[in-house]
Amino acid sequence: MEPTGIRRLGKKYLILAICCIYLFNCKEDVENENNIDKALIEEPEQIYEFGFNLEDYVVKRDTIQNGDTFGKILERHNIPYPKIFEITQKAKDTFDVGRNLQLGKPYTLLCSNDSLQKPKCFIYQPTKERYVVIDFQDSIKAYTSYKPIKYIEKTASGVITSNISQSMDDQGKPFMLALKMSDIYAWTIDFSRLQKNDKFKVIYTEKYIDDSIYAGIHQIKAAYFEHNKKPFYAFEFETDTVLGIRDYFSEEAKNLRRAFLKSPVSFSRISSRYNLKRRIALYGNRVRPHKGTDFAAKRGTPIMATANGTVIESAKRGGNGNYVKVKHNDTYTTQYLHMSKRKAKVGDFVKQGDVIGYVGMTGNTSGPHVCYRFWKNGKQVDPFKQKLPEAKPISDSLKTKFLKYIKPLKVQLESIGYPKKPIKSDSLKIKLKEQKLIT
Repeated sequence: MEPTGIRRLGKKYLILAICCIYLFNCKEDVENENNIDKALIEEPEQIYEFGFNLEDYVVKRDTIQNGDTFGKILERHNIPYPKIFEITQKAKDTFDVGRNLQLGKPYTLLCSNDSLQKPKCFIYQPTKERYVVIDFQDSIKAYTSYKPIKYIEKTASGVITSNISQSMDDQGKPFMLALKMSDIYAWTIDFSRLQKNDKFKVIYTEKYIDDSIYAGIHQIKAAYFEHNKKPFYAFEFETDTVLGIRDYFSEEAKNLRRAFLKSPVSFSRISSRYNLKRRIALYGNRVRPHKGTDFAAKRGTPIMATANGTVIESAKRGGNGNYVKVKHNDTYTTQYLHMSKRKAKVGDFVKQGDVIGYVGMTGNTSGPHVCYRFWKNGKQVDPFKQKLPEAKPISDSLKTKFLKYIKPLKVQLESIGYPKKPIKSDSLKIKLKEQKLIT
């Protein structure tokens, strides 16, 4: 048996050990509680927009309503007229709030974070990207700025069974991508007459504002289209770094653009061609020459200038109805008839693709269309039988740079696969009716 003193000493050590373990656990619990408390009282994430910490203000958002002015908006929020006048005078060199506020555009008021909620700053957004700040919380200052933009590169491909827009839609791609591709190939491929088993590949970028707000297609970097088993490449390239001029070129550095567009309206059909021997039953089957090309399209469809030039006539007259006539140079002139509304006036310089009016039924016409007339050396001719000039090619000094630039893009295009099975789709006409582009 152990002596009594030793047994007592052992009990004391045991009690001491238990106390130490208990104290250690208590300390650990307290530390955990402190950590939990710190997590609970951690400050919320700060929200910044337009360069301001929104947590510092009461934020009021609205849109410009009918009858709204800058003064009326501030008056509704208890800003006195003398202060409003002072603000508008000091801000007018940057932004004239008296004239430039557009109906339906959004604005934001940053107000004091107290019971008065007095406006400190007015922010107007004329576009999704651009905004105007009129800050009057201390001194009055006005400036224009832009929201941060992110570009994300994406690819798409498809095999045509009827049209490109349906193929894009079936893959969840935006319809605008099909429109942009039709613009690129406007001089080489008729997108209203695509063939079954035509193929396409495209590398493009989408634009996002504030990292999350989708703002559409930014650019098509490169594309490949196989039409009637013939390949057509398109590569975007900057030919003038000073003016920022960009265009699309083939893999051989030839400009895809021509001096004239094939059609003055997008996604239309030719309802009547140039025909000097045309006979019309309504006029006793007599010969009545048709010196234009009719493009049928829905009323209100934009009509584009097919080439750069100066408007020499813009009027409403007889069977022509509303029309615009454009002189491109000493050789070529074009005319656009039966408009519902004219947008260009005499003396305007218009660029290829600029909207000069809208499809209508004015003058002698049985349905909405634009009659496109084409003069060469003062004589009306069929534009589809003319050998029209091409746009300027890449200069010899830039050609080597271009060929080096497109090499990796061509490899990237070749690496894009096609869908395993061609996608069956409705006709182009049905699709465009859904998009309200034709009747």
